[in-house]
Amino acid sequence: MAALMKQTPAHSVVNRDLLALMPTGTNGANGARHVVEVGCMHGALAAAYRAANPGTRYTGIDIDPEYAAEAAAHCDTALAGDVEHFDEQAFDVLFPSDCWVFGDCLEHLRDPWRLLRRIRERISPEGCLVTCIPNAQHWSVQMRLATGLFRYEDSGLLDRTHIRWFTRITMLEMFQQTGWRVETGIARRVSATPPAELMHGIRAIARAGGADPEQAAADAEVFQYLFKVVPETGGR
Repeated sequence: MAALMKQTPAHSVVNRDLLALMPTGTNGANGARHVVEVGCMHGALAAAYRAANPGTRYTGIDIDPEYAAEAAAHCDTALAGDVEHFDEQAFDVLFPSDCWVFGDCLEHLRDPWRLLRRIRERISPEGCLVTCIPNAQHWSVQMRLATGLFRYEDSGLLDRTHIRWFTRITMLEMFQQTGWRVETGIARRVSATPPAELMHGIRAIARAGGADPEQAAADAEVFQYLFKVVPETGGR
């Protein structure tokens, strides 16, 4: 994929909401001795996390070699490659680890379900996974569909490198299907106020489809969802 399509342009913006979901320190039930971030880009999140948690080992992975090389300044280990193609030996090197981070990354994977299962099989019962996932049910996407102007862009909800699309419901289903339990969920509303007429239409469509119109309207206002999930049989 890297040879066919350049990845989303890297940036140095730290997702503070994602950072707040990550375990802190190295001791106790809420600590992390080893964090693995998939899609680390320039290492902005790694730098922010390690500034507050210098004792935690941090591994960054990015499919773009240039991004991984820059992230190396902020990670103990920075790997360039497609984590979905890591063989068993390469994957086992990433363990033991206490926290896996996917900041706007799962939607770029061919089979995020398989990867989440692989992690779940190896992570300790006290481990966790934190994610930020764009919402395909956002009102702006629904408006593009209704007008036929569903055009890919360089970044954002219609990022041309997105392979998978998720709504709140299908995000929760993905975690449940792969052995994870949601411990914390955050809805981020970061874009403009939707037109009232559009929201009326979204409610009408939901009603016609047998869904709760108010829940559909609420979901349409969310730009991204953040989750901290833990193994189904345990948690922090």
